[in-house]
Amino acid sequence: MPDGSDRFFGQCHCGGVRFAATLSDGFGTIRRCTCSYCRMRGAAVVSAEGGGVEILQGADLLTRYRFNTGAAQHFFCSRCGIYTHHQRRSNSHQYGVNVACLDGVSPFDFPEMPVFDGVNHPSDTGGTTRRAGTLRFVPEA
Repeated sequence: MPDGSDRFFGQCHCGGVRFAATLSDGFGTIRRCTCSYCRMRGAAVVSAEGGGVEILQGADLLTRYRFNTGAAQHFFCSRCGIYTHHQRRSNSHQYGVNVACLDGVSPFDFPEMPVFDGVNHPSDTGGTTRRAGTLRFVPEA
């Protein structure tokens, strides 16, 4: 996993969409979510502030998906189907970036990853963000 700068380059699976992402707190915001969409796609994400995701190539290939309240915008490549990033529902000035799309980074680089309760989203409950658990990866020897 790269160290140093919080600016990373990434792409979708087919390479049609290429982007640069400036992470808010490096990998300190790594997380997964239990909402229906995140649960099905299984992506691990990190945060980037608004303006922190720059599409370098393939903007015309990006497709947007919204569900439920329509507040969050999830972007994926229309050619290979890979989710690259999303504009967050809880903070529309922030993006979640799929770590698996970042060059040199894998979700399996993180032995532990917090999982947040997206089923009971704070925007629906009026509460605060609740941690639902921890996902662990233990490589075989």
